[in-house]
Amino acid sequence: MPNILSYFDGQVTNSAPISLHEFLENGVNDGVSAVRIEPGEDAKLLLPHLDKLSLIDVTFPSFADGRGYSSARLLAEAGFKGELRASGDVLLDQIRHFRRCGFNSFAPNKEIDKASADAAIARFGEVYQIVADNAVPIWKKRHG
Repeated sequence: MPNILSYFDGQVTNSAPISLHEFLENGVNDGVSAVRIEPGEDAKLLLPHLDKLSLIDVTFPSFADGRGYSSARLLAEAGFKGELRASGDVLLDQIRHFRRCGFNSFAPNKEIDKASADAAIARFGEVYQIVADNAVPIWKKRHG
């Protein structure tokens, strides 16, 4: 199991996630609670099952592939309360953006020090966009 960097309030899931395809074929009825989403797969297919899932692992094969951000935001805004993990080519510079989109745990290919991740998350006090964390953007604070 890769090193897990967690900001999830609950128990980190140690179960290996199955693919979205496997979950939809058999896992729904077999009580599987950990699913992996690959880039390009439709995270909306999980929306009817969110209350049964403890882990949704969104893979990032390359730091330049940002499709997983959209999946995370969709799942977070739909009310997913479990562990939402970014795995793969997860870089320290992206941690804050991942957190803002709803990710609460990370399984990076290369280990990231928790203190460095904490510092990256806290580096900027203001935000510019509205995303899943519901932080008020600075333009709205300025103009109401």
